[in-house]
Amino acid sequence: MLDLAKLTGQIPGISQHLTKEALASRKRLELAENLLGESQARQIELVDSHQKWRDRLIFAAACPVEPLDTKIYLKAPPYTHSVFATDGSQISPSHHEIAYCYLINIGRVMLHYGQSLHPLLDSIPEVFYRPEDLYVSKQWGIRTDEWMGYRRTVSEAQMLAEMASNWVNPPGAHYEPNLALVDGSLILWFIENLPLEARETILLPILAAWEELRQSKIPLMGYLSASRSIEAVNFLRLQACTHETPNCVVNCSNLSDRYPCQVIDPLRDATLWANILEPGQRGPLWKSSAKILELYDESLQVYFCYVHVGTEIARIEVPAWVAEDTELFEQSLGIMLGQVYKGYGYPVALAESHNQAVVRGGDRARFFALLEQQMIRAGLKNVGTSYKETRKRGSVA
Repeated sequence: MLDLAKLTGQIPGISQHLTKEALASRKRLELAENLLGESQARQIELVDSHQKWRDRLIFAAACPVEPLDTKIYLKAPPYTHSVFATDGSQISPSHHEIAYCYLINIGRVMLHYGQSLHPLLDSIPEVFYRPEDLYVSKQWGIRTDEWMGYRRTVSEAQMLAEMASNWVNPPGAHYEPNLALVDGSLILWFIENLPLEARETILLPILAAWEELRQSKIPLMGYLSASRSIEAVNFLRLQACTHETPNCVVNCSNLSDRYPCQVIDPLRDATLWANILEPGQRGPLWKSSAKILELYDESLQVYFCYVHVGTEIARIEVPAWVAEDTELFEQSLGIMLGQVYKGYGYPVALAESHNQAVVRGGDRARFFALLEQQMIRAGLKNVGTSYKETRKRGSVA
């Protein structure tokens, strides 16, 4: 139990710390805006420098493909369109349960506007219990619960592509504007440090699903709420560099403290563009330089921009084939913003797919009760949870 009386004495210290941080943040923001203006005047030169020295940089900086002062109001979504989204949840494996297995539940949502069609809102569960499912990750030193999260990402991508492609590709179907939404980044940062075989096991089916969307001409978009990214701000470090060339390996590799170009750290991209954009506007388009993207096909390279959706600054990511089609890109952004307005601050399709996917405490109990019944019918004896789990569920305190 949390002792609030003991906690109360720590609150004033937190308040004082936050006050100091707010003042420092305002100073960083002013400096960042000055650097942004200076970078705008030298944008072509800095982009060339980025391309020349990117393999010698010690930080990941995105590259702008539009003027840094770009501010564009998004268009309204087309009257008739469809939106597809998936999200996942899981029941983690536990040795204290009646059986060592895990469950992945993928929520699916398909919403149609201006077409007098019923929406699709359901979930697809899958139980993993075979040894090859439970222990395959051990050979790479990856925990089962961590591997389960990776498998969930694969299932989300595959079911999104299957649902959307089957809808737009039946015989005699007519094409309507549409959008496939993903909750989170299209840059799979988490697989960067995985062993090669494990990485391919996760990455290849996801890229195949995204390629299926491209073949079906269904634009894919990743929506990041409360983004912590600093890729765009890192580009300003090229302007802040105090050396003749931004060769970090030669100039700064011997420094153990802050680097000369880290004058605005830890300012985030979203914080900077919150001070620049008006509601309904997007900032410049950027191409990500994340190292993991070297494993992506050229058409699936990730571009992003920041959009003031009214409630926050959202980071919006799209693959290259969408970003390079200006009309499709702007149409997709309009559909996304319409989803945010319908969802009162967050895309309604993503919120509903999460609601379809989430596994609550009651669902978990019913799942294991169903499993217990089947095990008893199969003739298994001594079926039940461990004494530790039983005791925790029935505390007398």
